[in-house]
Amino acid sequence: MQDAERALVVACIPAFNEERYIADVVKSAVKYVDKVIVCDDGSSDLTGELAKMFGAEVIRHEVNRGYGAALASLFRRAEELGADVMVILDADGQHDPSEIPKLVKPVLEGEADIVVGSRFLGDGGRGLPWLRRMGIRLITLMCKLLAYRNLTDAQSGFRAYSKRAIQLVRPTEKGMGASTEILLKARANGLRLVEVPVKTIYDEKKPRKNVVVHGLCVVASTLKHALYDRVGS
Repeated sequence: MQDAERALVVACIPAFNEERYIADVVKSAVKYVDKVIVCDDGSSDLTGELAKMFGAEVIRHEVNRGYGAALASLFRRAEELGADVMVILDADGQHDPSEIPKLVKPVLEGEADIVVGSRFLGDGGRGLPWLRRMGIRLITLMCKLLAYRNLTDAQSGFRAYSKRAIQLVRPTEKGMGASTEILLKARANGLRLVEVPVKTIYDEKKPRKNVVVHGLCVVASTLKHALYDRVGS
């Protein structure tokens, strides 16, 4: 168990063209952590400027490199800072920063190396579009078979990582497949994972990527990393 008062807890936010939401997310997150870091992944709007204005450290990618690349930059920075806990949350207001302590607690108490905020424990996934829900279920089933059998939400972007996990599971996948790559790496390294229920806020007006294309890309990425791990072992 770590001393919560001495532990360095950082919130890390990958962001791309999120000027509508980023200020509120940063302002809320700073209440629950020691430091907020935003990776501005080649935004063409004021995402980075607003994040910095409201107290975040900003890592800037000059071009859009993808969600996984943004995560990799945030993992790297958290490791440089010697963070004891790193919390990843979305920049679009989908995750409630007031739930950060819920994710951090199992790490600080030595119960887990990774804590996943699940939309499928309790009623946190209410309002999730059915096609997206089915895609998440399929990807989660794959991860249950390949990694953690009790997993309920393999695609949740709301997660907490211990210092050890930060060092071991930095993703190499550039796109959205990074979330499942991390789970496969965690399992291969014997990391402990628990889930906690979280609420999710969906903005129906926000344009979303093609769910089918996104799902197929994640499935392909998951199979690629699973095969690589098998060959490598």
